[in-house]
Amino acid sequence: MKVKIVNRSKHALPAYGTANAAGMDIRANLDDAVVLKPMQRILIPTGLFIELPEGYEAQIRPRSGLALKKGIAVLNSPGTIDADYRGEIGIILMNLSDEDFVINDGERICQMVVKEYVKVEWEQVPTLEQSERGTGGFGHTGVK
Repeated sequence: MKVKIVNRSKHALPAYGTANAAGMDIRANLDDAVVLKPMQRILIPTGLFIELPEGYEAQIRPRSGLALKKGIAVLNSPGTIDADYRGEIGIILMNLSDEDFVINDGERICQMVVKEYVKVEWEQVPTLEQSERGTGGFGHTGVK
């Protein structure tokens, strides 16, 4: 599938790291390095603008290495970029570690996965059909 993109960054287009990767790496587009303090959140520009086909969204997800090794999270994760949004893609990062984290220009800060979705129409009913699970919620099957 082809997706229209405007790249106003100094970097290459989003790219898959391996042949079977689901997510494309997205890079920070910064004039100067940014220091992200512990428990601080910040919006990082990417310089990217996309036009997705109707029925698709782009999901913004954390990079597992940054999360595990540095405690860097993508807030509102997965973030959704709707097919009708035409603004710059910005990434909300948060430092969950106890150390400063420096974000440099061109650094891979997240992943983008493009997904198809369906629209639903609600059918209001007085009751729902029973299921084996029923109303069992969080942890209802036990913790092993």
